[in-house]
Amino acid sequence: EEEERGSIAAVPGTIYKYRAKTLNGSQTVNFSDYAGKADSPISMWVRDGTELNALYEEMKPHGLTILGFPCNQFGKQEPGQRHEILPGLKHVRPGNGFIPNFLLFEKGDVNGKNEQEVYTFLKVRNCLKTEYQPTNPEKIPLKSTDIKWNFEKFLVGRDGKPVMRWHPTIKVSVVRADVRRYLLEQYAKDVFN
Repeated sequence: EEEERGSIAAVPGTIYKYRAKTLNGSQTVNFSDYAGKADSPISMWVRDGTELNALYEEMKPHGLTILGFPCNQFGKQEPGQRHEILPGLKHVRPGNGFIPNFLLFEKGDVNGKNEQEVYTFLKVRNCLKTEYQPTNPEKIPLKSTDIKWNFEKFLVGRDGKPVMRWHPTIKVSVVRADVRRYLLEQYAKDVFN
């Protein structure tokens, strides 16, 4: 499990120079709006949705922001148009009236020639590489740093640099423990420096 999550070092630039449109396309959000918070962009989270809602509620008072980016590159698991995604989450998967309590952005690619710029930034050298080789029905050439499947998560520190990346199979409970540890470390630095 330790091999499937990893720390990221020596990342040039910050996430704060990027922006993205909200799911409904009505607003462009500058990630600089999140400066000073611990951000956790995730590529797709349907399976983990309710757990991520709980994680966000628990950690929001401590500075965590969760940003969701739907993607249809993996098994075509998010085929809906922008106006279909939220109803699909609410009524189908995960269903049971689920509504994400964190911001969702436009659906887009996370790998390949059309990948969103923020994911190009997140997938820098020295980040987690995995031997996990899912089926690749779209035949997209995958690099070792590419996102391999839905539900992959990144933690971006208050300084705007990626701190940690979690493989899709890592449970939200492990992500929660890592985020807690990171936030405690940041708190200790603030108090003792």
